[in-house]
Amino acid sequence: MNIGCLHLKNNVFLAPMAGITDLPFRTVARSFGCGLAFTEMVSGSGLVRGMEKTFRYLAASPGDRPLGVQLFGCDPETLAAAARIAAERGADLLDVNMGCPVKKVAKTGSGASLMRDPERAAAILRAVRKASTLPLTVKIRAGWNARQVNAIDIGQIAQECGVDAVILHPRTADQGFGGRSDWGLIAALKGRLRIPVVGSGDVRCPEDAARMFRETGCDGIMVGRGTLGNPWLIGNILSHLSGTGISAPSLSEREEIIRRHLMLAIDFYGEKVGTRNFRKHLLWYTKGLRGGARFRQAAGRISNRDSAWKALQDYFQHIEEPSTAFFGSGVCGSSEEIEGGDSWGADVTAQKISRRLSGSFRGEIRS
Repeated sequence: MNIGCLHLKNNVFLAPMAGITDLPFRTVARSFGCGLAFTEMVSGSGLVRGMEKTFRYLAASPGDRPLGVQLFGCDPETLAAAARIAAERGADLLDVNMGCPVKKVAKTGSGASLMRDPERAAAILRAVRKASTLPLTVKIRAGWNARQVNAIDIGQIAQECGVDAVILHPRTADQGFGGRSDWGLIAALKGRLRIPVVGSGDVRCPEDAARMFRETGCDGIMVGRGTLGNPWLIGNILSHLSGTGISAPSLSEREEIIRRHLMLAIDFYGEKVGTRNFRKHLLWYTKGLRGGARFRQAAGRISNRDSAWKALQDYFQHIEEPSTAFFGSGVCGSSEEIEGGDSWGADVTAQKISRRLSGSFRGEIRS
């Protein structure tokens, strides 16, 4: 698949997820073959104002390619400047977020709020397109609410502005992450655009991925929530699509990936912060396993690498190989509503993001 001048090895992408798709997570996901991964949502104004924490979201490695940088904001000039910065910092693709429904983002005129302002949306896309020759995508929602479903109109505006592909999560902003996504809207958008259309929403297992391609005719799919604690999903989707079958990870394989992910987090953030940030991943990695609830209680007390190592060793020594029926088998993903692209999560992630928005991150969403 091609997006603009960027040739991708396949059309299964990892969604941008706030608080999730940092460099350690992307590195693990890439080991299972995803064709394109995105940063967390990056504040355009934060980049322009030189905020160190914002620049941290752009961190990548030689193996973290191709990398899409997702920008958010509401001012065309600011986002154009941010696009130039992201390009200078090594982005392979730029994406403009027009799908985040979180109130503290939408109330600034950013994210999904742009679905209500087609003129501003067009001005932003024209400005970013003029600022960089990198491949450009936009991630949108179905619309603001059920009375304002305008994804096709916004998609056509994007195409006219020189955007190279449109990513559609077909829920309205006021749905948040509830209900079902309307895949029929993906099919309708694909029928109206000449540029590629990428579908997102409710892809939790390989069969879902195949069905989305079949029912919508989309050019690519984006997976988010299903990969939480289950990065094997990406590889299983690719295997299923190629007709080579799917398989669940063994306990030893699961433990190996958990340990690798933890070490990547510690290397990236340092031991204290890396271990603390990794707790949510431990909850996802062990959901559905026997004794998982008891382990997750212990995980809340993990504070450094040694305590994490011991907890993992004690846990995996005393459980049996599970049935492939439970969600974390590597075949099917979580049913929790934590979809990517404009995802701000639920449960543990929601608590973290709420603190991030109300604390130091507050300054980044001003435009």
